[in-house]
Amino acid sequence: MTSNHIGPRIEAIAGEIEPALIDIRRDLHAHPELAHEEVRTSGVVVRELARIGVPHRTKVGGTGVMATIDTGRPGPTVLLRADMDALPIQEQTGLPYASTIPGKMHACGHDLHTATLIGVAEVLQRIAPDLSGRIELMFQPAEEVSDSGAAKMMRDGALEGVDLALGFHNYPGEPVGRFSFVPGVAGGSSDEFIITVSGRSGHAARPHLTADPIVGAATLVLQLQTIVSREMNPMRPIVLTIGVIEGGLAPNIIPDAVRLRGTVRTHLDADRTAMEAAIRRHCEGVSTSLRVECRLDWERGTPPLVSDERVMRATMRAVENHFGREALLEASPSLGAEDFALIGEKVPAFQLGIGSMTPGRRDELHNSDYQPDERAIRNGVVALSLAACELLSPSV
Repeated sequence: MTSNHIGPRIEAIAGEIEPALIDIRRDLHAHPELAHEEVRTSGVVVRELARIGVPHRTKVGGTGVMATIDTGRPGPTVLLRADMDALPIQEQTGLPYASTIPGKMHACGHDLHTATLIGVAEVLQRIAPDLSGRIELMFQPAEEVSDSGAAKMMRDGALEGVDLALGFHNYPGEPVGRFSFVPGVAGGSSDEFIITVSGRSGHAARPHLTADPIVGAATLVLQLQTIVSREMNPMRPIVLTIGVIEGGLAPNIIPDAVRLRGTVRTHLDADRTAMEAAIRRHCEGVSTSLRVECRLDWERGTPPLVSDERVMRATMRAVENHFGREALLEASPSLGAEDFALIGEKVPAFQLGIGSMTPGRRDELHNSDYQPDERAIRNGVVALSLAACELLSPSV
């Protein structure tokens, strides 16, 4: 059954379960869990799947949950994915359901995502007799860290038999009721690095008897930016950021070592390789010129997120048929990283943007006062359920 024939039924079910989904979201928001710690969150997911009657398995990739809705009729297998982890941020919203865990907060909306996919599970379970094929629901841990929960779930068989994949993310910069898409490359890769600059410690009054790693580190911070501005093609998006500088204990002591930690984000694999080689070369140059030793540890992370044309068009067709053309928003590519891209390397995949802007606010993701509009949950349930129906259609 195609999405435009079943829309009113999906809308009715979503409206019926919306209050319960908001309660689930608020409960998860009050009890955030960081990457690979999502034990309670997974327990809520399992409780709701059991209530709905959807078969599932736990401890996939650690704290992940996989659920299956099998219609028993021939057709493709479509995977829908939500991430569950929170962030190490002290919440400042003052909401009645604000985080009860010091230093932890759902500041990216993964609580919304989890509640939304639970709602999708209930909708699709109810209408399964009218569908063909199979739906896999992936409740994923650890999207926010380099130790990717998607990768771990994939190693535990999360993609076995999957033909197509659909992800989603709320966006507080887009109005509620709007759904965004990015053709082609949608998000950036993310590679992390650590540079340890080792020198020789000594008294601040006698720097000539030392090898100063702070000067070496400061030189690198400035020089590495010239790789982007002077060595890479300016028509291609690349960003290098140093996020951590660690070193020194007292103002009158030149330390033995300084550590820099940062990320490189690009849209092309060739640029990832070129950036790593250039950073190594700059480290060698600083080592020679400043009498220090620079060691680079490079961790290749998630690849760029690329929208599969077929999955994207089917999803947006389902959204347009129900919400109208004015609900569609073609967004700009980003250098933000998303480990859903690892799934997209294996099967055709697309990530849908769901508007979550609260009227009168200008929220940002990863902010301590982040307050998305909870109406995004119902909209997400409807849009994703319709998209699943469309993707299960033989015409896709």
